[in-house]
Amino acid sequence: MRKLDDGLKKALEKVKYFLLDLDGTLYLDGVPIGDMANTLNYIRSTGRKLIYLTNNSSKSTDKYVDRLTKIGFYKEGDLVYSSGTASAEYFNRYYAGKKVFVLGTESFKAELIKNGVNVTEGLDADIALLAYDTELTYKKLCDFVKNIHRGAKYIATHPDNNCPAEEVYIPDAGSFIKMIETSNGFTPELIIGKPNSVMGKNLKVRFNEEDDKAFMMVGDRLYTDIAFGINSNFYSMLVLSGETTEDMLETSPVNPSFILESFNDVKNYL
Repeated sequence: MRKLDDGLKKALEKVKYFLLDLDGTLYLDGVPIGDMANTLNYIRSTGRKLIYLTNNSSKSTDKYVDRLTKIGFYKEGDLVYSSGTASAEYFNRYYAGKKVFVLGTESFKAELIKNGVNVTEGLDADIALLAYDTELTYKKLCDFVKNIHRGAKYIATHPDNNCPAEEVYIPDAGSFIKMIETSNGFTPELIIGKPNSVMGKNLKVRFNEEDDKAFMMVGDRLYTDIAFGINSNFYSMLVLSGETTEDMLETSPVNPSFILESFNDVKNYL
């Protein structure tokens, strides 16, 4: 395996913000990986900010905060930032007031509405937004493709093919994207979440931070997490606690800045 922890200690001197993927990076199927809560506490003690950056758009921000708090991860000063939050910001900036049909959970739709997005249940949408819908119904799927057929702009929150779990990985939004392409030939015109750099640009604005290297993206997936870090010109750290195996890494054209077996190991470099 390529050894890519050389230079990590020096790079971390510049890092102010850790952008942390969740599934496969901090926990697996809701179970913390190692002594992760203490690792996060240690990072906070160094004055760095923790930003839970997730492509998963099946839950509202409040539900993520509640879940992360219960397992001892979320503390005052942390931030949850999802592809759903980024989507709401994107729509409000470029498509304010436009009707959006959402292939997503009720919780996700409620958060979009709370953030000023004009969500519609009809076949008159200007935008068709595909999210990670764990409440998917056949009718909702059919209405979604009908809206695209009638001219709605097709946007997806993220392209992850599956969601890590202990027994077997389960289908995520990327699998829905492939299903719709197979059925109708439709593909998203834009993907908001990782690996697209929209979320990175939004966070730089939010924190008024001009230095790209103040951010370290940490994740277990090469084609979303690490590609996002590269596309955003941030540092990127691959952890081998989730989807990516050593064999996958050896054949991948995506090259992370650094590699660790587990994010818990970062304490050795701070």
